Amino acid sequence: MTEERTIVAGGGPGGMLLAYLLARAGLPVTLLEKHQDFDRDFRGDSLHPWTLELLDRLGLAGRLLELPHVPARQFRFRTPRGVVTTTDYGLLDTPYDYVALMPQARFLDFLAAEAARLPSFELRTGAAVNGLLGAGTEDDPVRGVTLRSGETLEAGLVVAADGRFSRVRALAGLTAESQGATTDLLWFALPHRDTDPADADVDLFLGTRHYVGLLGGPGRWQVGLSLPKGGFPALREAGVGYVRREVAERVPWLADRVGLLTDLNEATLLSVDISRVPAWHRPGLLLIGDAAHVISPVGGNGILMALQDALAAANHLVPALRAGGVRDAVLAAVQAEREPAIVAVQRQQVRIERSVARARERGRTIAPPAFVRLLMRLPAVRRRSARGNAYGPVPVRPTPELERALALGPAPVDA
Repeated sequence: MTEERTIVAGGGPGGMLLAYLLARAGLPVTLLEKHQDFDRDFRGDSLHPWTLELLDRLGLAGRLLELPHVPARQFRFRTPRGVVTTTDYGLLDTPYDYVALMPQARFLDFLAAEAARLPSFELRTGAAVNGLLGAGTEDDPVRGVTLRSGETLEAGLVVAADGRFSRVRALAGLTAESQGATTDLLWFALPHRDTDPADADVDLFLGTRHYVGLLGGPGRWQVGLSLPKGGFPALREAGVGYVRREVAERVPWLADRVGLLTDLNEATLLSVDISRVPAWHRPGLLLIGDAAHVISPVGGNGILMALQDALAAANHLVPALRAGGVRDAVLAAVQAEREPAIVAVQRQQVRIERSVARARERGRTIAPPAFVRLLMRLPAVRRRSARGNAYGPVPVRPTPELERALALGPAPVDA
């Protein structure tokens, strides 16, 4: 039997990993990326221990980690009352007891190059989807896509992995429902210097009105200044000088270079979203990653959730595709497996968002309460926090059938 092609629309982490897994299982897959390359700024750069362990089982982690990256072993809140270490990955029992901070473009380039070695994989860049073949109903399932160029591509399954503004999702008439984000972020980059603190790789610098998020990486810092949802017009009115002062006040050792931000047009406004699509599938169509659910960037869970979606999808899709086709019940099973984890992460993020909004409205310092600061002194609590962030609330593992299809070696003893 000749398997039908699967089309994956969107070359982000989830789409790229799923396409790689399908191709490695010997199934024909075409990955469509609307841009000409993957090199775009201010995307998530965090590769969690779960991700590194999976890549290790795939035989990829060693080569990936030869690329420039920063290993971050702790997550901290820096408050006017002192530093609170909430998460310590170094306490985890894994060779990958850190979050690897690596520009996402380098990660995607690496995976694309590995996938290109597989004969059933095809990558098409500059390939924007602007139509679906089929209505996505039982009688008329989705059976392919049309591209902006006018070309038509047929497929047995279309997977939308094209992000929070998913074109495929819109074409299918599916809508994401907001869960209640209250914050936006102004992101920009500043150079890293050898004299910078060695322990500031993934930190939040808290204060009144705003907090500053700092994300390390090879040669630079990504800096995020929080503002109320919809607050960018007021920020623009205040001007770039206001932004520089707020950052310098919270992160004094950046004061010597905040002047490199000379215009707000040099920054990127990230409208924080926490949203979820009620149904992630239609006959012939599956949504994963941000196309199905959007995670706040705080905590760096977005890539992890998308990659776990991809593995869960591969667990279900590989045997179905090998058997001749993917029924809607298989697509529903992917959502049923992944949705509890997404709901848990989003509920926690909404609680944090509401807490930040209350503190901002009352003019109080945005900081964890005293009892949390006390709890975080306990290594067991920091380890539990690290494990939850490193693996997510419902970790995904390859099924035995997928392991055989991928020719994986034995699973780790603690998996």
